[in-house]
Amino acid sequence: MPFIHRNLENQVTKAARAFGAVVLTGPRRSGKTSLLRQLFPNAGYYLFEDPDIVGRFRADPQGFLDSIKLPVILDEIQNVPELFNFIRSRIDRFPQRKGQWLLTGSQESGLMQNVSESMAGRAAVLQLLPLALSETPKVSLLKGGYPEVLQRPRNASLWFASYLQTYLERDVRSISAVQDLSKFRRFMALLATRHASVLNKTDLAAPLGMSVPGITNWLDILEATGLVMLVPPYFENFGKRLIKSPKLYWVDSGLVCHLLNIESEAALERSPFLGALFEGWVAAEIAKSQVNAGRRRELYYFRDQQGLEVDFIMPSPASKTGAAGMWMLEAKASRSPSADMARPMLALAKSWPTGLNAQPLAGGWLVHRPARYHVDSTALAAGVKAITIEQLSLRLN
Repeated sequence: MPFIHRNLENQVTKAARAFGAVVLTGPRRSGKTSLLRQLFPNAGYYLFEDPDIVGRFRADPQGFLDSIKLPVILDEIQNVPELFNFIRSRIDRFPQRKGQWLLTGSQESGLMQNVSESMAGRAAVLQLLPLALSETPKVSLLKGGYPEVLQRPRNASLWFASYLQTYLERDVRSISAVQDLSKFRRFMALLATRHASVLNKTDLAAPLGMSVPGITNWLDILEATGLVMLVPPYFENFGKRLIKSPKLYWVDSGLVCHLLNIESEAALERSPFLGALFEGWVAAEIAKSQVNAGRRRELYYFRDQQGLEVDFIMPSPASKTGAAGMWMLEAKASRSPSADMARPMLALAKSWPTGLNAQPLAGGWLVHRPARYHVDSTALAAGVKAITIEQLSLRLN
């Protein structure tokens, strides 16, 4: 499959012109290395999962770095955290040289700690998630957005199985002393059934015979490696009591379909998880649009103790939507949007806080799956439009 241009490209090239180093994080196999090699074709390349490369570096760090011709791509640097101190001293020696060190890593928590301690002010940190709909129409609810899956969709099940095995053996073991990898695999399968649900750690701990702190540790691993994300509740300026726990989403819909043993479109249509899967797909598209623009992820949900719930609340730049402020979104797997589906957003709009410090409410989108025959977005109610997920992706990017 030819290289698919990524929405993050402009941010990477801008960062390379302004900083001595660029650190690109994200899930394993999301396309980090391919992106850097496409943007910097003349850069050298070293993979720090190669035992020979790691051995050469650790035997003589300064000699190894002296032999490198800059600019250079150093891949999977979480395996050699001591590398940051050496790079920092070289950047400080020639501060006028920008974009010389192009680094990738798949484990965000430890990687970010090393960046903050060693590279503050010297490195731009960006995140690359799997492909978005606005980058290629091949992205789908069933297959997700990993480039290699979209290149060979018939081998998706084998690819995901191999991916999970590699993930368990490399990333999980290197982050935490997890002894029982088979239990961690069961934990992932259980967590797939909680996709798009409010996080309840006690509910997860009981079937696995684990403690809540143990579940917290394992969730941290999945979040640090970019496989899941936690969406916090929106509570700014609301006087009523709100649900305070985050909602959990898997970042790639294809991976969570695999964990749920959904391997065909027919099985997807029959699945009781279809609604949750589609909601998670919408969440991922929003997150991708934000990180691809170099912004921090700002995505929330709303639920109060009286039962009013809106799937997502997010800020939106005026240049993209025609109105600044906070946007409400409801995700429905239906192909036939109706006015009834907009009721939660209308109810929330009525109680939306006003005042000097309150964020204005810009409007609402009901995001749905497309019908076989194209239908333009339609107004369901005052301030609420029905749009397909494809239309949402284009509006966000």
